[in-house]
Amino acid sequence: MKALEGIRVLDFTHVQSGPTCTQLLAWFGADVIKVERPGTGDITRNQLQDIPNVDSLYFTMLNHNKRSITLDTKHPKGKEVLERLIKVCDVLVENFAPGVLDRMGFSWERIQELNPRMIYASIKGFGPGPYEDCKVYENIAQCTGGAASTTGFDDGPPLVTGAQIGDSGTGLHLALGIVTALFQRTRTGRGQRVTCAMQDGVLNLCRVKLRDQQRLAHGPLTEYPQYSEGKPFGDTVPRSGNASGGGQPGWILKCKGWETDPNAYIYFIAQAPVWDKICDVIGEPEWKTHPDYATPKARLPRLKQIFERIEQWTMTKTKFEVMETLNKYDIPCGPILSMKELAEDQSLRATGTIVEVDHPTRGKYLTVGNPIKLSDSPAEVRRSPLLGEHTEEILRDVLGYTDEEIAEIRPATEPPQRQAAE
Repeated sequence: MKALEGIRVLDFTHVQSGPTCTQLLAWFGADVIKVERPGTGDITRNQLQDIPNVDSLYFTMLNHNKRSITLDTKHPKGKEVLERLIKVCDVLVENFAPGVLDRMGFSWERIQELNPRMIYASIKGFGPGPYEDCKVYENIAQCTGGAASTTGFDDGPPLVTGAQIGDSGTGLHLALGIVTALFQRTRTGRGQRVTCAMQDGVLNLCRVKLRDQQRLAHGPLTEYPQYSEGKPFGDTVPRSGNASGGGQPGWILKCKGWETDPNAYIYFIAQAPVWDKICDVIGEPEWKTHPDYATPKARLPRLKQIFERIEQWTMTKTKFEVMETLNKYDIPCGPILSMKELAEDQSLRATGTIVEVDHPTRGKYLTVGNPIKLSDSPAEVRRSPLLGEHTEEILRDVLGYTDEEIAEIRPATEPPQRQAAE
């Protein structure tokens, strides 16, 4: 039995943040019914297409294990179907612009009337406040949530990260909120609203920077590179390059082959408990007792010089050789792995973190599997649905419509051009 087996999710999400959330629920066994517009569907089906007339990887990699129903909710029959779906589902998830469902006639109050046990979950760009009606995308969320201002080097502009912390990060937050609300419903019998703003989700992931903002009032941030370079601090958290977000000094260092390989680097942490071992490995045994290097406090003003010396050693070996050597002494490190290297990593395939999926029109492709492993509920990754693939199945098996009734509903489930052609 899957962890969320028996839970039915009405999926009104699109693009990335919402589909990340509902895909996670589907991986855990929920029956996720994705509602799409007839003829077009989720906009990402056609975005960044690499094969003509085939669902894009953008769509397929965010919509595994779901069923698709096409529905024109402006059509009277479409609205009727939607009301019946709300009555039989446990969760409704949406990431429309603010007010869209209300204008469709499905406010939170109306949904409660139809199904008092419904969990109504929403992702928005901002919470209540001056920006709550603004449209938000991934990079905007990173900028308004504090990530961009603290990413990059102190002599350069703010940077966004390749990790989708605004979209996918908020989707993960919302999934936790939904599961929590479902658990509470087992005790109260009532549904509730679950909301998550992208700005809030990014800020939550940047909490260590909010920590540092408050530390600034009591002196310079000694673990930041500015300190070892003798640069003054301002009144806000600066960009910290590749410095660690915690109390362990770290930096990205060149390895053998860096001149031609943009990923021939390793992250090296100069952890205090293994400092003696680091000195031995890089050939500086006298640093173990030298007053300028023997203690963490003494090393802080000299981190730039220390990492330059360590880099002289890492440049003599490949990143994997460096990792093999350092791991013998429990010195924390990690190679910079490219997407190609990750895609070819057999250990990630063995654990289901990377999965090969077969699609009827695309063929075989790689995707990310469920990163959360449950011992009693292993996740199976099934392909994303074709547009409207399960419309009749859902009408018949979930809502109990007869074939005659399905024929009457057809104008609300197919694009007008297809009806006219037939």
